[in-house]
Order: sequence, then structure tokens, then C-alpha cells
Amino acid sequence: MNIAAELLTLSVKKQIMLTCAESCTGGMVAAALTDLPGSSAMFDRGFVTYTNQAKMDLLGVPEQALIDFGAVSEPVAAAMAEGALNGSEAALAVSITGIAGPGGSERKPEGRVCFGVASRRRTATQTIEFGPQGRDAVRRAARDHALALLLEELQKLPD
Repeated sequence: MNIAAELLTLSVKKQIMLTCAESCTGGMVAAALTDLPGSSAMFDRGFVTYTNQAKMDLLGVPEQALIDFGAVSEPVAAAMAEGALNGSEAALAVSITGIAGPGGSERKPEGRVCFGVASRRRTATQTIEFGPQGRDAVRRAARDHALALLLEELQKLPD
């Protein structure tokens, strides 16, 4: 069973809806979740917020967080996940913001992706360095990691 199918089975069992806020993956998490028949029972909506303005407008990411930390940062990933949760009927949200490439800098290299996971109880963040493996590979790896984070957090929530 693939991870999206596991998410569908478990979220339906627990009656928990999911949402996502994506930047560098451009909707790949939402696509993976909605590829499955019956996905409307688990997926409420997705937000693709590629620009900083979209992050502020759609998710309520504070402008000061973008100024202080940059779009590719754990504070922004946390704000994105919380904004998706607050802007939806979901009980669990995942967010992705990163540098898929090409490009990046010494301080924020290509392949760095920050993730946020938010429930009504808590928000957690993490940064993964996927490395300069190319845009498509970084985006696929980020999508897969986000799905795994959703599953891990969903397993912790009570039935």
C-alpha cells in the first residue's frame, strides 16, 4: 500500500480531514492525495503559495517572519501549516517551503526544504537537506517526505 493510500485509510478511520500548504512542490502533495478514489473523505483543500505575497494573503504568514527568516525557514513553514489549518475544515496540515533548484546560496543551498506539520494540539517543523539532485528529484523527495510526516502525525492523533 502506498503512503497516500495509508493516509486515506487512517484518516477515514479517525474521521480526520487533511490540508496542505505548498510552495516549491506546487501542488504535488495535493495531487498525490487526490489521485485516490474516495480522497474527498480525507482531503479538504490545498494551498499553493509560491510567492511571499501569496503566503501572506492566503495563509496569514507574518511579513516580519518572511523578512527576518526568509521564505525557506522553519518559522515560515510553521506559519504556513497553521495558516492552512486555520483556513480549512481540516484537523491536520502539512506545509512545504524550499529551494528545489537550480540556484540557492551558501546560506540556503539548493535542496533545502523546510516542513511544518500542524494539528489543533501542536505545530512541529523540520529542515531536510536533499542536496543538489535536480529540481524534479528535490520536489518528488519533498512531496514524499511531506506525506510521511502527515502519516506520522496522523498516527499520533486519537481515534
